Amino acid sequence: MNPNDTPAPPAPARAEAHERHPRRRQALGAVAAAMLLGGAAYGAYWALVLNHFERTDNAYVQGNIVQITPQVGGTVLAIGADDTDFVKAGQTLVRLDTADAQVALDQAEAQLAQTVREVRTLYANNAALRAQVALRQADAARAQADLARAQDDVSRRAPLVATGAVGQEEFNHANAQLTAARSGVQAAQSAVAAAKEQLLSAESLTDNTSVEQHPNVQRAAARVREAYLALKRVDLPAPVDGYVAKRNVQLGQRVQAGAPLMTVVGLQDLWVDANFKESQLRQLRIGQPATLTADVYGEKVEYHGVVEGLGAGTGGAFSLLPAQNATGNWIKIVQRVPVRIALNREQVAAHPLRVGLSMEARVDVSNTDGKVLADAPRRQPVAQTQVFDRLNRDADEEVRRIISAHGGRAPALARASAQRRPVTDRQDAAHVVAHAVKP
Repeated sequence: MNPNDTPAPPAPARAEAHERHPRRRQALGAVAAAMLLGGAAYGAYWALVLNHFERTDNAYVQGNIVQITPQVGGTVLAIGADDTDFVKAGQTLVRLDTADAQVALDQAEAQLAQTVREVRTLYANNAALRAQVALRQADAARAQADLARAQDDVSRRAPLVATGAVGQEEFNHANAQLTAARSGVQAAQSAVAAAKEQLLSAESLTDNTSVEQHPNVQRAAARVREAYLALKRVDLPAPVDGYVAKRNVQLGQRVQAGAPLMTVVGLQDLWVDANFKESQLRQLRIGQPATLTADVYGEKVEYHGVVEGLGAGTGGAFSLLPAQNATGNWIKIVQRVPVRIALNREQVAAHPLRVGLSMEARVDVSNTDGKVLADAPRRQPVAQTQVFDRLNRDADEEVRRIISAHGGRAPALARASAQRRPVTDRQDAAHVVAHAVKP
C-alpha cells in the first residue's frame, strides 16, 4: 500500500460537499449582482444628479467690516457702544473733546463777519466814486459852457476893437477869461479822467459778483466750513446699521485722525466666498443657483443663494508672499479661486450668521448659459451712507446765517452799481453820494 495515497471520503461526505457548492456559488452571484446593481445605480445617480453640481466645504461667510476712525484728533470723552451692541446708522459711537475745535470755529466766524463788512465797504465806495465821476463830468460840462461863452465874447469884441467901440483893455480881459476857461476845461477833463481811473480800479474788485460770491467772502466762508466740520466731527457716528466688534478705544485716550477705534459689522447683508478648485471652475457661471449649509446650524437649515461672480485670481496670487514656482523643487498644488455667492436676506434674518463661519456650498451647474466673468460695470454703489451729508448742509447754513447777519444793504448797493446810471448834475450826484455813505 502506497503511504501517499489517501483514502477516499465516504459516500455521504461527498454528497454533502456537492450540496454546499451550489449554495456558495449562488451567494457569490447574489453579492456580485448586488454590487453591479449598486454600481449601476450610483452611475445613474452621478450622471443624473451629482454630475450637475459642484461642491466645496472650503467656504466662509463674509460681510462689510466698517472701521470707525476719527477724521480729527482729540481726547476721548465718551464711548457710546461696546462689543456685541447693535447700533443704528447715525448713532454716536465715540465723542471727542470740542474745546480746540470750538475756538477755531469762533475765530473763523469772526473773520467771515469782518470780511463781509469789508466787502460791503467796497460796494459803498464804488457808488461814492461813481458819484464823484458824475460830479467831475458836471464840472467839465460847466467848464465847456464857460469856454464857449468866453469864446463868444472874444469873437464879438474882436471886430469892435478896430472901430474903438471896445477898448483894448476890455478885449485883453476877454482874452484872459478865454485862456482861463480853456485851462478850466483841461483841468476838469483831467479830473474826470482821474475819477474814472479810480472808479475802474475800485470796480475791478467787485465786477460781476455779489457780496456772497466775492472771492474774499468765499475764502472766509471756506474757513468757517472747515472749522464747523471739524467741530461736528468730534462725534463719530455709525455709518451703517450693525453690531460693534473689536473695540480698541478707552476713555481719556488721545487719538489721531485715522486711528481705528472700533468696528461695525452689518450682519444683515452677508455673502459667502466659496473657494473652488481650479478643476471645478469649468462649468461655474454667474447666476447659477446655490444651496449652502452652515456648520453652526447643520444640514437642517439650508440657505439659497446665487453666484455673483468669480474671483480674478487665486488666493495665492494675492498673498503677501506669492508662490515662486521657478525653482527646481517645484511641486504642483491644486489652486483655489474664490466664488462669491449672494445669500437670501430673509433666510439670513431668520437664521443669523457671523462673519468667518464655515459653510458648505453646492452649486447647480446644469445650466451653463451664464457668463464666466462680468462684462459690464456696476450701476449701483456697493455700499453708501448719508450720515455725513447733514454736516455739509449744516455748514452751508451756518455760512449763510453769518453773511445774512452782516450783509446789511450791500446787495442793493451792488445792484445800483451794476446799473451804472449816468449823473448829469450836482443834485443827482449829491443824491447818489448821500445814499452811498448812508449807514
